Amino acid sequence: MDPTFLPQPVAASPRGAGALIGDCLRRPGGRRAVSLLTVVLMLAGVGLFGYPVVTDIIAKNRQRQAISEFNSPQFQQEYLLHRIPVGDGLTRLVMKHRANGQVETLADVMVVQGTSLAALDAGAGHYMDTPLPGQRGNVGIAGHRTTYGRPFNRLDEMTIGDEVDLYTPFAEYVYSVIAPFDGHANPWVVWPHDTSVVAQTGSLGTGYWLTLTTCHPKGSAAHRLILRLTLTSTIPVKLPKSSSSSSSSKG
Repeated sequence: MDPTFLPQPVAASPRGAGALIGDCLRRPGGRRAVSLLTVVLMLAGVGLFGYPVVTDIIAKNRQRQAISEFNSPQFQQEYLLHRIPVGDGLTRLVMKHRANGQVETLADVMVVQGTSLAALDAGAGHYMDTPLPGQRGNVGIAGHRTTYGRPFNRLDEMTIGDEVDLYTPFAEYVYSVIAPFDGHANPWVVWPHDTSVVAQTGSLGTGYWLTLTTCHPKGSAAHRLILRLTLTSTIPVKLPKSSSSSSSSKG
């Protein structure tokens, strides 16, 4: 007989996911597998939502330590000699945004020396190959956006004229956001390996600049968000006299 006249085989209807899960649950091994999967998913969920909380606690402890060291005579001496150890506090950063006649503080964080993974546990770190605050050149500071205190979480909200204050033991340096330049916005996005944003070449090495960097988009390290500012004012800090100098002046 011509096979074309034979009835074509009818494919069995695929079983739904509910039926398959039901079969698994009716089997002892299947119940154990589903239970294990449930535990794994629960642990993954706890880890996903708990990780930022844990990093915030770590950053808060590191911040507390950096703040306590900031006003010590030892730190002042290390700062003068440019010998701040990696991970130690370097400068207090305050980011201010103006909108509708109001000034809002978007960040208030102690920046530590260095941008290693351990150093950035504090939330924000100073690129060691860049100048110290207030010095000639391009000061570079990196900060976390969604973990470890999230100091640069709202960096994208900064606009022309907004300010970032950098406090050191000896002065307050006020930097202002500049207008878009070189054909791109400010802030703008670059690839993560683009280190030219914290370079000291050309005008970056002769002016007084501040460059802030953070991950982009939020929750991803695929790119970097960059903000460029220029130094607009310097306010010296009057340090209190030490007890030794006070007693010597009286003598």
